[in-house]
Amino acid sequence: MFKIGGTNAAFAVRALMNKKLLEELKMTPRKMFFTKGVGVHKDKLSSFEVALRNAGIAKCNLVYVSSIFPPKCKIVSKKAGEKLLNPGQITYCVMARNETNEPNRLISAAVGFAMPSDSTTYGYLSEHHAFGEKAIVSGDYAEDLAATMLATTLGIPFDPDQAWDERKQFYRASGHIFKTRHTSQSAEGNKDGLWTTVLSSAVFILE
Repeated sequence: MFKIGGTNAAFAVRALMNKKLLEELKMTPRKMFFTKGVGVHKDKLSSFEVALRNAGIAKCNLVYVSSIFPPKCKIVSKKAGEKLLNPGQITYCVMARNETNEPNRLISAAVGFAMPSDSTTYGYLSEHHAFGEKAIVSGDYAEDLAATMLATTLGIPFDPDQAWDERKQFYRASGHIFKTRHTSQSAEGNKDGLWTTVLSSAVFILE
């Protein structure tokens, strides 16, 4: 049996355990991954379930949260992120979702992301869903939204009338915004009128 010698050592162990518990209670995500999916089914809810399965997050109890990317949060791959999910666990995510049962109607859903250069400062995530937009168009729009929210928070001046590609370069040249990106999914409504659902999501991992 392992034995810790001395009152000071025991106190130190308890202090570390209490500190870890307090950190967990803060519920600040330490990791995040992006995913997307599409589903088709005769029932609207079931088409969403199929899309969740396609995205790899159907086994979780999802809780939608708003638009803040936590300081010092690490972005991991979808494959690595899925391994950290357990069936039935409460899982926080930023979710963009769209659906249609109109044959051939184009739908899309996208999540944009903007990370500051200072990792101790929070970033932004944004959701966007649209009709008649391809994935790249919705994705660029969502990315623009996230970057602009971050720019206003950091006090970076910008011209809102500039095209996104121009402002994107300007933001990065400012030295305050390190990275922007998006994940997006589009699909055409099933030709036979079945429900078609698309989703994009940023999934948080607390551990």
